[in-house]
Amino acid sequence: MCLELSLGSRTQNWRLCGGGQMMMTTLLLLLLIVLHHTPVFLLEFRYHNNRQIEEYLSQVNSDNPDITHLYSIGKSVRGQELWVLALGVSPGRHTIGIPEFKYVGNMHGNEVLGRVLLLQLIEDLVKSYRSNETWAMQLLNSTRIHIMPTMNPDGFDSADTHCMFSQGRGNHNGIDLNRNFPDAFASQSIDETKCEAEVQAVIAWLKKETFVLSANLHGGALVASYPYDNSNGGDELINGASISPDDDVFVYLAKLYSYNHASMHKGNRCTDTRPFVDGITNGYKWYALPGGMQDYNYMWAQCLEITLEISCCKYPPVSELPAMWTDNRKALISYIQQVHLGVKGSVFDSTGAPVKDAVVEITASWKLHFQSNTPGAPGLD
Repeated sequence: MCLELSLGSRTQNWRLCGGGQMMMTTLLLLLLIVLHHTPVFLLEFRYHNNRQIEEYLSQVNSDNPDITHLYSIGKSVRGQELWVLALGVSPGRHTIGIPEFKYVGNMHGNEVLGRVLLLQLIEDLVKSYRSNETWAMQLLNSTRIHIMPTMNPDGFDSADTHCMFSQGRGNHNGIDLNRNFPDAFASQSIDETKCEAEVQAVIAWLKKETFVLSANLHGGALVASYPYDNSNGGDELINGASISPDDDVFVYLAKLYSYNHASMHKGNRCTDTRPFVDGITNGYKWYALPGGMQDYNYMWAQCLEITLEISCCKYPPVSELPAMWTDNRKALISYIQQVHLGVKGSVFDSTGAPVKDAVVEITASWKLHFQSNTPGAPGLD
């Protein structure tokens, strides 16, 4: 008696022959071998500590080296690595024509849902890609996605589980990282070298990678907030909002997330925040925020970033995590796909050589400038 087995495109085919008992023994041994070498997705809905997150990211990277690349952008004040998992068909380096996208979670240590959602998103992307699901294949084949589950591991370590008033918002030095970036609107902007370790690491990251689109995940409200977060009372201030040159794009992106979310677009889901029409808000119109990360991304790194407030409770009960993943899954995936909107291209000189630091100018009601990077691909993706 013979049996032929095929265990997928990444493994071999086997032809097993022999008696019944021998066949069964051989099958059991083969099953053990396959299970040992096949990625196992057993990510639970719970709050993983920083060590467990590192172990999970390392395992995903080890099991999927062809589509993932694990790296650290630096260390926290207490010396914990700030891990990022990049996903794509060329995960270890930038490829011309492939836009760079990022999600950042847990900037405030006591706002923890982002950690959970980003780990679930990683699992979903990898598992769906391995299952040849069209949406995942298209996304990873055309995009380099960077996911940082926690920007503030020290703050998380000191956080308690109170829904709104828990400690751990700041880093180990007690500094709010979302008030610590250089600010173009401030009369005395922060010197980059004097920023907190975590902020310096993100600034260096933005200088290294040519990110096009980004979002950072927070908690304590249910709304998509977009730039500007600050103002100095200049021409950008219109009807109480601080309006950027790309305001129409930011409104589109914020609405896209809110309307793909299960309830954010309803606009009045939290008892202690005011109503938000369509579930979105201009950051400054909500409240002035100097030194914020989304304004820094936009004004210094040519990256469009919005802030996603994804839970009324900053530290939701574990029992609610599966439903919150369901509420956000479609929105998280749809938002990544928007990185492919707009213009993309490269700049060459008359000999066909790529041009570094070329300036592409778009003149409309606002005059916009984009600067190319090595080897000549401007941030226009």
